[in-house]
Amino acid sequence: MAEETSKKRRIRKVETVRSRTEKAATSPKKPRRLRRTVSSAARPLRAVSRVGKREYYLPMPDNRPGRFLNKRRSIIPRYFREAWVELRQVIWPSRRETWKLTLAVFIFAIIFSVLIAITDYGLDKIFRKVLT
Repeated sequence: MAEETSKKRRIRKVETVRSRTEKAATSPKKPRRLRRTVSSAARPLRAVSRVGKREYYLPMPDNRPGRFLNKRRSIIPRYFREAWVELRQVIWPSRRETWKLTLAVFIFAIIFSVLIAITDYGLDKIFRKVLT
């Protein structure tokens, strides 16, 4: 009897396409390989940014020019720190949006070049008749 129970087959429930789709929609999305690479490359940059944010005092003599120059100093200039903050606020388009925008630029460039070519051809004909 013990042998019969150990030989019982376990029946697995077959997963339907609908249940797989619902499961995929609810499961957390895995980060793309590019994002993982960027995040691992960003680690040293974060360490550098911490050093750049740190402010230092320069040892100066206690005279008039020394007091004037004895201000808080940072290794990275303020312009670059503010530019980095602005870049962090940028929302980059998705791959699909990028393709759409690229296609729109190509179509606009083709239409505009055709219009310029037609105008150039027409003006060329007009000036040749006028000058000859």
